[in-house]
Amino acid sequence: MALINTPLQPFKATAFKEGKFVDVTDADVKGKWAVFFFYPADFTFVCPTELEDLADIYPTLQGMGVEVYSVSTDTHFCHKAWHDTSPAIGKINYYMLGDQNHDISNQFGVLREGVGLADRGTFVLDPEGVIQLVEITPEGVGRNAAELLRKIKALQYWTSHPGEVCPAKWEEGAETLAPSLDLVGKI
Repeated sequence: MALINTPLQPFKATAFKEGKFVDVTDADVKGKWAVFFFYPADFTFVCPTELEDLADIYPTLQGMGVEVYSVSTDTHFCHKAWHDTSPAIGKINYYMLGDQNHDISNQFGVLREGVGLADRGTFVLDPEGVIQLVEITPEGVGRNAAELLRKIKALQYWTSHPGEVCPAKWEEGAETLAPSLDLVGKI
């Protein structure tokens, strides 16, 4: 199922964030850029490396108007226990959503049938709650927060500059392209 350009569907979940349990709904997500960062399970191996990497760039993302929602099929209680016992996870200040009912994982199409765990999925939503980026990686391959940051900068540039597109390896401040018939076959 193609998810690019589809709206976030209604959901309600409890998250662990900054020492508290908080309810989060789809309405809370809208109004700013959002990253939904799915991972298989708490207390595992690759997951804490990814979540810590994301925690390191979280202040930068916040400065860009981006909120982060990590999601696994664990409960918010499990997220708190992991946060309280792991130095890597203890760095996290973004939302850690519990999805024990699999509602959110199913909505984003990352729930592994018969397993009850989410695949590694990264989704970036614009302020209207529309999915603009989808990336799914296998369980044994961790993601790179710096590359996610680059892609979000490109998305934000592209959506605010109609008629321009960001080429491969585009970095903030680099030249963009203006698609036209003159460019066809010349790049």
